[in-house]
Amino acid sequence: MPRKEIIYRDRDRYRMGVKKLRSLIEEQAPKAIKNTEFKALEGRIIAVDTSNNLYQFLTAIGTENGSSLMNSIGETTSHLQGTFYRTIKFMSNGIKPVFVFDGAPPTLKSGELAKRSAKKKEAKENLDEAKETGTTEDVAKFSKRTTSATRKQNEECIKLLTLMGIPVVRAPCEAEAQCAELVKGGKAWASGSEDMDSLAFGTKILLRNLTASDQKKNPLWEFDHEKLLYGTGFTHDQFIDLCILLGCDYCESIRGIGPVRAFELMQKHKSIEEVVKHLDPTKYPVPVPFPFDEAREPIQEPTCHPCR
Repeated sequence: MPRKEIIYRDRDRYRMGVKKLRSLIEEQAPKAIKNTEFKALEGRIIAVDTSNNLYQFLTAIGTENGSSLMNSIGETTSHLQGTFYRTIKFMSNGIKPVFVFDGAPPTLKSGELAKRSAKKKEAKENLDEAKETGTTEDVAKFSKRTTSATRKQNEECIKLLTLMGIPVVRAPCEAEAQCAELVKGGKAWASGSEDMDSLAFGTKILLRNLTASDQKKNPLWEFDHEKLLYGTGFTHDQFIDLCILLGCDYCESIRGIGPVRAFELMQKHKSIEEVVKHLDPTKYPVPVPFPFDEAREPIQEPTCHPCR
């Protein structure tokens, strides 16, 4: 049989974390964000959050008919293909990656995970229907929405990286929190992650689109935590409260309060407690429950392997 051509499909924008944070940073602290290039990272140690990357590889790397790459016995290998070649790309540019894998999610995140599970179930039903009556495009679209990296696929990537001599860290909880801890502890220069909540975890530098296959279409962005706080005038704890107001994985947002309004309220009141106290409940109904205080804990004191 002829060898199937490997193609890189458009990356699904699988973003988690704080909502609308990037646009707010661009507006309120523009000096905290800039385009950068791989050559500027030469010699740097980067803590790479694999939690989104494996999903991207599984959905973006495939064959002409839209299916994932597979070995001779039908096992998916797209995640290994992506991990291998991105690692080679890092090393050829002088970047020293440390790959960080997720552990168990925080208990408070269970509500968000349940929502994602429900969406995946709905997508599975749509996929089954599309296979019966839909177009190839519909099948490909819903296939992406049902995809997630399995424990086995994670272990396969860890084995591959270990054989390549690349450092691997198994986080006890969330990978982006562990990446931030490595940076704060001086073990890495930056976090490479698609999750904007990496900044809430306190990483000094955040790199987004680090694993993008097309750097022209998806340019590499660098976020500077210190410049972010300086530009907004917030302390780090106030910035965490802003992230919670915007809506994060741990807590729902308040209906009617978008990024601009959340920023103005935090500038004026300095804490979520004061913001809630001064809200008009008829205009801005606070969700019940609204566990903002509990949401602070896994951000301020995340479960990580200590690096300081």
